[in-house]
Amino acid sequence: MAAELRLSRENLNAPFLQKLGEISGQNVFACYQCGKCSAGCLFAEHMDVLPNQVIRLLQLGDEGVLAARAPWVCAACLACSVRCPKGVDVARIMEALRQLALRRGIMPVQLKLDREFPQIALVGALRKVTP
Repeated sequence: MAAELRLSRENLNAPFLQKLGEISGQNVFACYQCGKCSAGCLFAEHMDVLPNQVIRLLQLGDEGVLAARAPWVCAACLACSVRCPKGVDVARIMEALRQLALRRGIMPVQLKLDREFPQIALVGALRKVTP
């Protein structure tokens, strides 16, 4: 992530955020940082940036969030989205971040299969690594 972020009109109207909104259908500015998404996340302990922190970085216009592991660790279980009092679908935002990262050639995790997995697990994992 960037060491210093400056809040500016250019950051708030960045094409990156507009594209994220188009893909996810979500408004990151609806989030008021209550933290319920992070508190209910089953995989938060494995993330480098918590879900509410991802949203905050997006609100600040930080494109460095595309290099974070958090969107790739997200299991899209919807626990965060169900808990959100503002109705922000954080799982859809994470999916949109994965898509944007792949479009830019950023893939901080590698899919490695060393044993048999249930078919549904493979389908879910491949959804995360296909543009």
